[in-house]
Amino acid sequence: MKNFNKKNFVSIISILAFTVGIQGCSDNGNQVVLLDNKADINQTRTDKRPNIIYILADDLGYGDVGAFGQTKIKTPSLDQMAKQGMRLTQHYAGSTVCAPSRASLVTGKQPGTVQIRGNFELGTFLDEEEWGQMPLRPGTETIGTLMQKAGYETALIGKWGLGGPDSYGTPNKQGFTHFFGYLDQKQAHNHYPTHLWLNEDKFPLNNEYLDPHQFLPEGADADDPASYLPYKREDYAQQRIADDALRYIEENQHKPFFLYLSFAAPHAALQAPEEELEQYSHFAENTNGGGGQGYIPVQKPNATRAGMISHLDRSIGNVLAKLKALNLDENTLVIFSSDNGPSWEGGADLTFFDSNGDNRGYKRDLYEGGIRMPTIAWWPGKIKENTNSNHVSAFWDIMPTLADLAEVKAPAETDGISLLPTLLSRSNQQKHKHLYWEFHNNNGEHAQAIRLDIESDQWKAVRLYNKQNRIDPPIELYNLALDQTEQFNIASAHPEIIEKMKQLMIESRTQADMDAWNFDYWPKAN
Repeated sequence: MKNFNKKNFVSIISILAFTVGIQGCSDNGNQVVLLDNKADINQTRTDKRPNIIYILADDLGYGDVGAFGQTKIKTPSLDQMAKQGMRLTQHYAGSTVCAPSRASLVTGKQPGTVQIRGNFELGTFLDEEEWGQMPLRPGTETIGTLMQKAGYETALIGKWGLGGPDSYGTPNKQGFTHFFGYLDQKQAHNHYPTHLWLNEDKFPLNNEYLDPHQFLPEGADADDPASYLPYKREDYAQQRIADDALRYIEENQHKPFFLYLSFAAPHAALQAPEEELEQYSHFAENTNGGGGQGYIPVQKPNATRAGMISHLDRSIGNVLAKLKALNLDENTLVIFSSDNGPSWEGGADLTFFDSNGDNRGYKRDLYEGGIRMPTIAWWPGKIKENTNSNHVSAFWDIMPTLADLAEVKAPAETDGISLLPTLLSRSNQQKHKHLYWEFHNNNGEHAQAIRLDIESDQWKAVRLYNKQNRIDPPIELYNLALDQTEQFNIASAHPEIIEKMKQLMIESRTQADMDAWNFDYWPKAN
């Protein structure tokens, strides 16, 4: 791959993504819809529409937050946010891995129709081969373009992963006027990178390059702290991201703004400032010296993961404190969630933390633990304090929610339903007929899932495609109303529900642009 010209290769990929989408753009109603009620871009703060901050964690499980049952990791800011706001206990991610989940959030499309349906990686982990992921097409309607057209200032601060350098998919080309953070999600495997991005330019950090995927050298003592010194760096990217968010809020306090604040923690590699680990030094550890699955070696993976989450929590607390200090809190909606379930990668013991709560599964699973997210909404004076909502919702509902708040029309192509009635405790909340997910692993394995609520029954179907079951694999069936842990497969007792699920799995998706994101694909090597 080093022999390829990077700019040409990424340009070809971008053009391919654009070209494949042209047919849909012209024939299937996927063209950008101009909003009927455009707001005046030059509005002053006489515009009383609320600011909106959407905060996304990375690989944070449903049970990793105190407000959702965590007892070992300290999350006082999120716990207070929940006490002052609303817990959404049945809010789902767009996928069970990073890029497709974020694509669903950003474009308002459900997993069966979203452009990006897998982690299609370009380039390598080397700085000089930072090519990003499959980019969003030019002209895509995103939450950024929606809010720009509504007259909002827009920013993405943190992790992107929907288009690398020189592609159509960079944040500045997808509706975000300000961007600071990780452009390529592979670079976010290291929380002490050599650089982040400021808009279209690299922003250097005070770190030497560190390969994010390695083990301790043979013969190194895994119990000796000195063995880990070569992996220490100074400039913590998550702190830089947090600082830029505070700066952005300060500078834009006099006009309506939309901030998508996308932290990369606690995604592996497990890395945190030393001061974050002290409060967890008593944790039991199963040190293997290898960082779990070849991520950066870490001596205390449990303490480090907990420290990452506490740093994330403190950063969120600082955002809320900044809003209060500027008297913006009563005119700012803040939503917090995570992109998918918790990951074993990096070496931490997720059972030690009960990271998925009472749910089955983790990242890369379409069981509840992989897609049900710890979600909190906070808006003092508007959202009732210390409330819980069991309304069933998902990432693709965020776009129409933003449209309602900005007082503009949502794009006609969105698959979402506005959550605003739920957030404001109104009785006119529309509901989805069903929710659909699909997952495509790089080894050719696939999965589908459906949630279908009928009266008091909450049916959940899961279908796994693998080497043994590549054609018409069996469907597992669970009733979440009675079995949230998905332990009892009752498919044989409900053949009529199984037939309904089969039909919905066909109807809920279109063919993806990439062969690897379709269910008839299987790598030849396998």
